[in-house]
Amino acid sequence: MVNGSAHDGDTVLTVRPELADEELNELFSASWPDHSPTAFAPLLARSLLWIAAHRDGRLVGFVNVVGDGGLHAFILDTTVHPDERRQGLGVRLVRAAADEAKAYGAEWLHVDYEPHLESFYGQCGFRPTAAGLMRL
Repeated sequence: MVNGSAHDGDTVLTVRPELADEELNELFSASWPDHSPTAFAPLLARSLLWIAAHRDGRLVGFVNVVGDGGLHAFILDTTVHPDERRQGLGVRLVRAAADEAKAYGAEWLHVDYEPHLESFYGQCGFRPTAAGLMRL
């Protein structure tokens, strides 16, 4: 799916599509109760890639990948609309992001997650590791 689209039924995954703030904010507001409207263009301008999932013309999933300019990339903002959850879309998004990150030259893909998401990210191919985190 390098820089293209992949179809699975009615859902289309697209790499680095143009996305309006309105559609991203609509998805994030439905998915994250504490979401505040955000200008996404500055965030995506610093991203290595992102993948969007559309069904019937509506944004139903999103994942962002940022890179360090070298071998490491990081998954951020994995989001699936509540109406689309538990159908495999999140796993498809993250696996597609991993494939694309590899195509962009990354050799390591990192993700931070809360304990209740360990099984989900395990299904995506991640294994738990020790890591450090500092809140600033």
